[in-house]
Amino acid sequence: MKLLAETLLPSKTRSVHASSVCAVPGPALLAVWFGGDHESADDVEIWLSRSEPDENGRFSRWSDPVQMSRTTDEACWNPVLFADPRTGGRDVTLFFKRGHRITLWKTFVRRSRDGGLTWSEEEELVPGDESGGRGPVKDKPILTSRGLLVAGASHENPDGTVWRAFFDRSEDGGLTFSRSEYLRTARPVRLIQPSLWEDGGGLHALLRSDSGRIWRTDSPDGGATWSEAYPTDLSNNNSGIDLTALPDGRIALACNPVGSGWGARTPLSLLVSRDGGESFIRELDFIRGPGEYSYPALIYAESRLICSFTWKRKQIMVAEVEV
Repeated sequence: MKLLAETLLPSKTRSVHASSVCAVPGPALLAVWFGGDHESADDVEIWLSRSEPDENGRFSRWSDPVQMSRTTDEACWNPVLFADPRTGGRDVTLFFKRGHRITLWKTFVRRSRDGGLTWSEEEELVPGDESGGRGPVKDKPILTSRGLLVAGASHENPDGTVWRAFFDRSEDGGLTFSRSEYLRTARPVRLIQPSLWEDGGGLHALLRSDSGRIWRTDSPDGGATWSEAYPTDLSNNNSGIDLTALPDGRIALACNPVGSGWGARTPLSLLVSRDGGESFIRELDFIRGPGEYSYPALIYAESRLICSFTWKRKQIMVAEVEV
């Protein structure tokens, strides 16, 4: 694999974090993130930028960001984009959270039927839900071979001592969701933000944890039930991860390979598995050195890997990798 290009996206706010990226017809890319004075500040909103390939086929030019969330006195968090492969990416859903605190999150959505050129008004994903958020919590959902949309979700209790992961499933393309039970573990551990893939054995997910390791769970029935979660050999610094399956069966994983709770958020690296997620080899570093490079969002598009991530909490960077 080869790192082809890295581009810093324009920003209109002092601080940014938690991006998501998707491919839409054009070809083009959409990227979203939350930005404001600082994470959890009342002025934090969701922002979107668009890019089309330059003369070299790279996504080096991005539009000025536009605000995607309705202005309120509550912070917005963790936007997630899903471009439906059944319509070639024309149907796009933007999910995001809103709330003064994580435990009070509610999930809102906006939908586009033209590849992100125009959008519906925002609405609550699960009206009246008071659980702390539904649908994807950080990473993109996946459309399974059965036509189900499955999203990795999680909740946190008020004092932050308990994190519990679960999965939301939709049979109607993301209009309505039904949730699984919380994941079981053999010992106490905080787990959030599942990232999903599917193979011949079913659905699988890797999760962020506070134990210094990435954890895993598996489902043989399309996400209705899940195995007891278990630790892997992959290091985790208690920060976000994301993965995507490649057409040849390889699994690409973006993470900070640092094995300590609340460890450094550098380097940000790309790991690849050739055995169904049983083991991973570090292929390259997107970026190294002092600073925070975190919360990757990873997709396969235009015959390459596209990774967006937080760059020092000041901008979003998008990296392109030849596979």
